[in-house]
Amino acid sequence: MRMNEYGRIVESCWNESPQHFPHVELDAFVVMPNHVHGIVVITGAVGARHASSLPHPTRAHGTDKGSLGVIVGSFKSAVTKRINDLHGSRGAIVWQRNYYERVSRDEREPYCARQYILDNPLLCALDRENPLNITP
Repeated sequence: MRMNEYGRIVESCWNESPQHFPHVELDAFVVMPNHVHGIVVITGAVGARHASSLPHPTRAHGTDKGSLGVIVGSFKSAVTKRINDLHGSRGAIVWQRNYYERVSRDEREPYCARQYILDNPLLCALDRENPLNITP
């Protein structure tokens, strides 16, 4: 797959996450045509440092400053702002409202998740509902 400008924005914001959350490490990541997959490793107390340059960043109700929800929300806000800036639009919706998470409880789970993420572009290409399906 080749990323378009939106995909490059998403990838850039993902890679910048540890600059804003110093106790976050990034693992496998892939940008798909209509979603992303990524593994975030929280190594300690997080707390953001200017992760979003939105004028009035908001925090979802009930999220702690060290939570995955704040990390994902900050990432999504930064991507949204950059895409809207690119088009000179304000407030255009870029993401679905929520996200799916899975907490790894043993050493096997991250390996399986990492493999799923790395294989996802191929799976997407073979999906019968994908208009760019590569199978006959």
